[in-house]
Amino acid sequence: MTQTAPASTPADHATATVGADRLRRVLRAVTVAACVPYLGLKIAWIAGSSVGVPEGTTLLDHQAEMAVANGVTVLMDATVIVLALLLTRPWGLRVPAWLLVFPMWAATGLLTPIMTGFPLQLVVWAFGGSVRTADEGGEPFLREWVFGVVYGGFIVQGLALGALFALYARGRWGHLWRGRVWDLPRAVGTADRVLATVAAVVALLPLTAHAVWASGGTTALAQGRIADRTADFYVLQVQSAVLLAVAVTGGLLLAFRRGRALPVGVPLVLAWVGSAATACWAAWLAVASLLSLGDAAHRPTTGTVLAYAGEMITGVLVAGLVTSFLTARSAAANRRTP
Repeated sequence: MTQTAPASTPADHATATVGADRLRRVLRAVTVAACVPYLGLKIAWIAGSSVGVPEGTTLLDHQAEMAVANGVTVLMDATVIVLALLLTRPWGLRVPAWLLVFPMWAATGLLTPIMTGFPLQLVVWAFGGSVRTADEGGEPFLREWVFGVVYGGFIVQGLALGALFALYARGRWGHLWRGRVWDLPRAVGTADRVLATVAAVVALLPLTAHAVWASGGTTALAQGRIADRTADFYVLQVQSAVLLAVAVTGGLLLAFRRGRALPVGVPLVLAWVGSAATACWAAWLAVASLLSLGDAAHRPTTGTVLAYAGEMITGVLVAGLVTSFLTARSAAANRRTP
């Protein structure tokens, strides 16, 4: 004899809603609290404090430039707080999709490499590897505790904000990635396949560069960067190569309908995270290196700039593919709605 599971009642639904709201409030509080240490340090430095900054560091030689850079990063981290509010307040559901998706994509791109790279660096350090915490003169440019406070805060921000976005996206757009890849229409627009193919081809340059650097090669590296290489340098080269591969893989799976047994969300998440981390982190490194306060020996070479450009182009192309995919799914869903 078979038994039928009891249908859910309005009380069950109300309880689930209350629980979800409570979870969102907790995640919002955690996100905001995780921003406080970083914002506090940056505001203190803008105000002229040297907390966490040792004497003799080159950072003290460029106070005007550092004030501008710190002001920009304060605005960037404050955006995380705005996003946490947007993802948890009723008015957030009325925000146009593009106004939410782009900053979330950028936040994903800037936080993911830290969330994955910093723990790997700690593992390297725990096993005796060297981690670069000094400037060109060999003096530490920040106290060691600053890295733990800042990067630890970023990791918590990424986890809490990512969970909030997952809950929000599931409620607002979850119907766009239901089912498995084999449920998707086999007919794919030529533009999507072109985007995925071009992204894969463009990625070959930066992927090769990171592979060479990870294996000890020095091609296209600045002389100062060669001298500064430590164990974490090699770990981060591997990480960059992996993120590139993740972006390209997600794009190819979506465009060519490969991995047909996979839930649609898997290639979509790979493409989202990979494209964001590849494009945004490369852009951040490119700007930071071009505006480097160090000497000419540490300025990026043409080859390094080309590698950054290749990563940015790859990420943007895959992001374009994700946008095209979701737009097409949304249009199809609207056509089915009477």
